[in-house]
This record gives sequence, C-alpha cells and structure tokens, in this order.
Amino acid sequence: MQLQEYGKFPQFPLPALMQKTGLSRGFFYKNPIVRSEIDAAMEQQAGMVDPRRNIISQAMETEMDLLQQQIQNLKSENENLKKENQKLKKALSKRELNLIKQL
Repeated sequence: MQLQEYGKFPQFPLPALMQKTGLSRGFFYKNPIVRSEIDAAMEQQAGMVDPRRNIISQAMETEMDLLQQQIQNLKSENENLKKENQKLKKALSKRELNLIKQL
C-alpha cells in the first residue's frame, strides 16, 4: 500500500490506514521513516487542496530571510553602539580625572 494513493482524498485517512494495516496510531507517528512518509503525503495533499499554499510559503520564506538580515544588521549596529558607548565612557572618565587634578 502506498501513501501517495491517498493524495486524492480531501483528508489523510490515518484511521483507514490503521484498519488496513492493523498497526496502531502510535506506530505511524513514532516510527521516523513512516512519519516522514505520512508528512510528505500530507504536504502533497495540502498542495493539491490549495495551490496558493506554495506561493504563500515562498513569500513567507522571503520575508523571513529579509527579517533575519534585518536582525543581523541591528545586532551589528547594536555592537557598534556598545563599542562607541564604551569609548565615550572612557573619555568622560578621563575628563573627570583631569578636572579633579586641576582642583
């Protein structure tokens, strides 16, 4: 029995698969090989039901890439600001020491 043959139906019939094979629900979810086949069949089936899903997924992936790049840029900017802040604190500390020495 192939899992792809269920791609024609509106929902993945796990109960029917359990009944035909005599295996438990746990077997289908705990066995990594079987689980990956079920996930692949469900993904294929979802793509057949809604063709926009692939387009939406690609758009979301692009958006995630842009957001991750923005995060990297902000982290870099934050690091540069921390370094600049540290330099300014040192300069201020030196000025304070010079003022104290002049008194």
